Amino acid sequence: MQTGVLTRRLASLLLGAALLVGCLRPVMAEDTIGNDNTAPPAVANVPDILTGTLKKVRDSGAVTIGYREASFPFSFVRQGGAPIGYSIDLCLGIIDEMRRELSGAPIAVKYQAVTADTRMDAVTSGKIDLECGSTTSNLERQKSVGFSPIIFVAGTKLLVKRSSGIASYQDLPGKTLVVTSGTTNETAMRALNDKYKLGITIQSAKDHQESYDMLMSGKADAFATDDVLLAGFVAANKAQDKLAVVGDFITYEPYGVMFRKNDPQMGELVQNAFTAMAQTGTFMADYRKWFLEPTPTGEFLNLPLSLQLTETLRSLGTDRF
Repeated sequence: MQTGVLTRRLASLLLGAALLVGCLRPVMAEDTIGNDNTAPPAVANVPDILTGTLKKVRDSGAVTIGYREASFPFSFVRQGGAPIGYSIDLCLGIIDEMRRELSGAPIAVKYQAVTADTRMDAVTSGKIDLECGSTTSNLERQKSVGFSPIIFVAGTKLLVKRSSGIASYQDLPGKTLVVTSGTTNETAMRALNDKYKLGITIQSAKDHQESYDMLMSGKADAFATDDVLLAGFVAANKAQDKLAVVGDFITYEPYGVMFRKNDPQMGELVQNAFTAMAQTGTFMADYRKWFLEPTPTGEFLNLPLSLQLTETLRSLGTDRF
């Protein structure tokens, strides 16, 4: 009798232990939810560890945009106002993506003026987080900084007075050409001058506005930079009857937004931001605003979407253009 009782008690204990182990067993992938369709308990989302620019922005509560003062219509300032332009609008789209990534955390937007000479150092040193201007994305620069997908494609041409008789760089021997210091246009024109021994006097100005002023004051016979920027100067100054953009393209200049290199979280965020802007139509709306319609400051450039930019939009997953 005593042996039977002990046997029954032992069996009861073993059954209880088995049930307890079954309750504690982790749910495996092949397990199914009961017939009552009750969902499993929610698991709290644990945010990824932030690094690089996103950590800097989260910790400081601010992001700094580097802007150009006279790169119309990409990045410019009028009458002491805040920086505006096509590149600025796209950068604000990147910042919207930052806010989503940081779960709606407040992010103040600060602005810091940069020049062609200072822009890359401003990015790499952390003085600015995004450079939103008219910067060419090329292999040499990509060794030092990261770039967004292409936002515009331009090329080097010449701005001259209509009365000058200059139609291309071949008319520049013995004349003075102004370029903006630190630009790919400066590098290209100096290389062209040296290669063909053209005898052009090349002067460097600190920014595009100073280059333009040198042309208008007669200190230079031609101003070499990207065709879209030259067209912008003509439109902004209503100088169509006095000035002309001339010559074949001397260089190919695909523009992008700069950010710090070796920052994979930021690189992924920028790519995601551009994909979202392309697929929602925001990218094309910004393009129309600055190139196909009268700009917010009244100029009309009428520059259709280039084939290269069309392909960029397709690569981002949209045919909305």
